[in-house]
Amino acid sequence: MKFYSVRHLTKFVYERPVSESVMETRMHPRSDSNQRCLQFSLSVSPRCRVFSYRDHLGNNVQHFNIPGDHSQLVIIAESLVEQQSLAFVPHFLAPSAWAELDALVSEGDYWEMLLPSEFAVPSAALLGLAKELDVTRRDDPLMLVREINKRLYEYFRYVPRSTRVDSPIDEAITSREGVCQDFAHTMIALVRTLGIPCRYVSGYLYQRASDVGAGHDQSLPDATHAWVEAFLPHLGWVGFDPTNNLLTHDRHIRTALGRDYADVPPTHGMYRGRTSSELYVAVQVDAFDELPALDREMPISEEWSVMVEKAQEPPPPASPLLEIQQMQQQQSREHRAPLHGDGMTQGARLLG
Repeated sequence: MKFYSVRHLTKFVYERPVSESVMETRMHPRSDSNQRCLQFSLSVSPRCRVFSYRDHLGNNVQHFNIPGDHSQLVIIAESLVEQQSLAFVPHFLAPSAWAELDALVSEGDYWEMLLPSEFAVPSAALLGLAKELDVTRRDDPLMLVREINKRLYEYFRYVPRSTRVDSPIDEAITSREGVCQDFAHTMIALVRTLGIPCRYVSGYLYQRASDVGAGHDQSLPDATHAWVEAFLPHLGWVGFDPTNNLLTHDRHIRTALGRDYADVPPTHGMYRGRTSSELYVAVQVDAFDELPALDREMPISEEWSVMVEKAQEPPPPASPLLEIQQMQQQQSREHRAPLHGDGMTQGARLLG
């Protein structure tokens, strides 16, 4: 058994003040399978009331509205998670596994995780890659998905900020480089062509000090992470991390499940005003062998404390000329524009 504390800071800075922000977040770790979220808190600046609900896939969603003028928005999520060891996953299944999988799929409700979705599309580039990697039904489902996981790790070069939040998988496939969002979307699209239900998982990956910079994990230690889960006979949903060529284990902390990234961005919302925004993201994951005292605050590193303090500092005041321009523009017209806020991409492309 392991325990992890997760701290996730997101900051939006607006070039000109906005008059309202409406936001949803998916940063609250799930409690299912081998994982249990023991504590969760979400703090927002400017201060506001935060509401919560669960979506149709069981993801925990927080949402809030800030109705006054503000030049920045700071969101800090803090979690304490318990992880049990995952069940052993064999290297292969029986020869009858394909027939057993088809029977399970025909009797169950897996269509959402079988059909193309916004970012997991069987494009010409994807089908060309499937041919190059020989992604066809053979061996058994588990052995083939293991092979796809390894082949994508070898095919792509992990390059932070090489793609955008809305980049189609064709960009990563053509350039042969991307971040874990691209690894995951490509694998989901490939696995679905085989008739195997496959879903996207967002969350965090704890990296031991010995692994950082040692070539064991490609993903960044101060970022969110993404991987996939495939539905297999006798095993249920099994996690695969193509970015790091891993089967998931207790270092993978799950926050949300979906068809692809479009279902589960860590932050998603709208703001009222005509301006541009910049996004800053920081993540810190710490591990404990014993359960920390729940009635006391978790230990906070000096580095993280300084980061939070700086993030909450107000932005420098605008010049008088800029303020006049802002007033004129806001008086003339206001409109709604999408807030592309997600802890994985945009601005700070820190997806691990």
